[in-house]
Amino acid sequence: QVRLVESGGGLVPPGGSLTLSCAASGRGFSNYAIGWFRRASGKESEFVASISWSSGTTDYLESVKGRFTISRDNAKNMVWLQMSSLKPEDTAVYHCATTYIMGDREPGRFDYWGPGTQVTVSS
Repeated sequence: QVRLVESGGGLVPPGGSLTLSCAASGRGFSNYAIGWFRRASGKESEFVASISWSSGTTDYLESVKGRFTISRDNAKNMVWLQMSSLKPEDTAVYHCATTYIMGDREPGRFDYWGPGTQVTVSS
């Protein structure tokens, strides 16, 4: 079983930057691809980005390409989501989650989830 905890959220003005962290504990972290999802108030969970177990493959939501970067360090059991040029529409609770299937974007295909961290983009 893998436990995930996100951190790094906060209030940032439009155009600002944040780096979210996802810390994992338990066995098997390096076997999983990791995804980031977000859920805005009143909306469904939305795929944001994912990274394969080897970091060789990444996938991004079209609207965040060029602004967000996902990375991981298996030796540290950590995944990061660097976010820049933030927009008010990026406001949401951000979650990291595990999957064996790289390239899948459906939340139901992800096994373990963290509780999330709030990102608010507002002036």
